[in-house]
Amino acid sequence: MAFDLTKSKVLTFDVYATLIDWETGIFKQLSPLLGRLPPTSALWDKSVQNAKTIFLKTFRDGESKYQAENPSMNYPLILAKVFHYIAARLEVEVTEQEATDFGGGIGKWDAFPDTVSALNRLQKFYKLVPLSNCDRASFNDTLDGPLQGVKFDAIYLAEDIGTYKPDKNNFDYMTEHIKSDFGLEKEQILHTAQSLSHDHVPVTKFGFPPSVWISRGAHEGSMGLQLKDVEGQVNIGATYTTLEEMADAVEKAFAAHS
Repeated sequence: MAFDLTKSKVLTFDVYATLIDWETGIFKQLSPLLGRLPPTSALWDKSVQNAKTIFLKTFRDGESKYQAENPSMNYPLILAKVFHYIAARLEVEVTEQEATDFGGGIGKWDAFPDTVSALNRLQKFYKLVPLSNCDRASFNDTLDGPLQGVKFDAIYLAEDIGTYKPDKNNFDYMTEHIKSDFGLEKEQILHTAQSLSHDHVPVTKFGFPPSVWISRGAHEGSMGLQLKDVEGQVNIGATYTTLEEMADAVEKAFAAHS
């Protein structure tokens, strides 16, 4: 039976990786460290693409570590710790100010080119609600910058929730607030995200309807898992490379349904 996009009433989104090109943003901020590598660094004989892969995977490891250890710490402070974590593994000396600047750079990460127009199209059919591992100030920077012009119907952030995805608490919070804010049930939520580990695995584990994977061209060099890594742990109803592809499919589905 084909996946029915018209049954849902609210799209809940991951933001950084789904709407915002955080891999490019993160590597742009980290790339100056390449010029400070010690002569003994194994990265000297790596291509830029290979270096990017190593940087991003090290970032992912550090982020997971510090979020698990500090679930109530604001995201910019987590990022500052991750910056030190990466620098230590590269054997590069960095300052506290550099770490603070890295943590404060979230709002400068660009949106994917299709994001804003696709969200505006999708809003004709659903409530739009981000569920993000972010703090309020950084998210506001993103709204004022790369997501300028986008109107979300509600915003649920880790700073308000007190934990980070994939913690069950974040998804319970989302379900409860979708109910209180819009009168909608869990079965009417269509979770839409790029991250398999932070989003698709937990929504499947916690009994949500099938989700939508915005793959963003996921490949071995990206910081996230591959679909083969979570076989049997996810219930994905549809996969699109971009949010624009999803908007096309949604418009087609609702036109056929009318």
